[in-house]
Amino acid sequence: MILSIIVAASTNNAIGKNNQLPWHLPNDMKFFKNTTWAMPVIMGRKTYESFVGGPLPGRFNIVVSRQRPFAGDKANILSAASLQEAITLAEKTDCREAFVIGGAQIYSSSISLADRIYLTRVHAVVDGDAFFPEIPADQWKMVSDSDFQADEKHAFPYSFQLWERIK
Repeated sequence: MILSIIVAASTNNAIGKNNQLPWHLPNDMKFFKNTTWAMPVIMGRKTYESFVGGPLPGRFNIVVSRQRPFAGDKANILSAASLQEAITLAEKTDCREAFVIGGAQIYSSSISLADRIYLTRVHAVVDGDAFFPEIPADQWKMVSDSDFQADEKHAFPYSFQLWERIK
């Protein structure tokens, strides 16, 4: 199974403020949905709690939490006490790829384990209280980069980048 990270991060690597995204980028949300559809998504408890509608539909939701088992209020949630346990649960779904979707602590723990990073780079410096770790240049290479300008629906210019681990 391929382990991937999917994240939107500003130029200064901010990914959130007060457990919310610091921007609204509809194309990024559509990209996220299409990329992760029918796959396992691994997240921390705070990331799960930031979802207003509960678990993400059409995906295997795996929540990493020290509260064991995680007391999610909806069905379609698997609970894991550690990132490694979450990866093992994802492998049991027999999917070709699993996605780490946040937050900052889970990203920091998974960047050394991941095979790919789907990064939406938001070309702005924004205020945040949660940050994506630096991508080590000696371990990763960018293999694609598509740029988009700000418009009436997107306050900031952004890029869809795909990074792959250097083998």
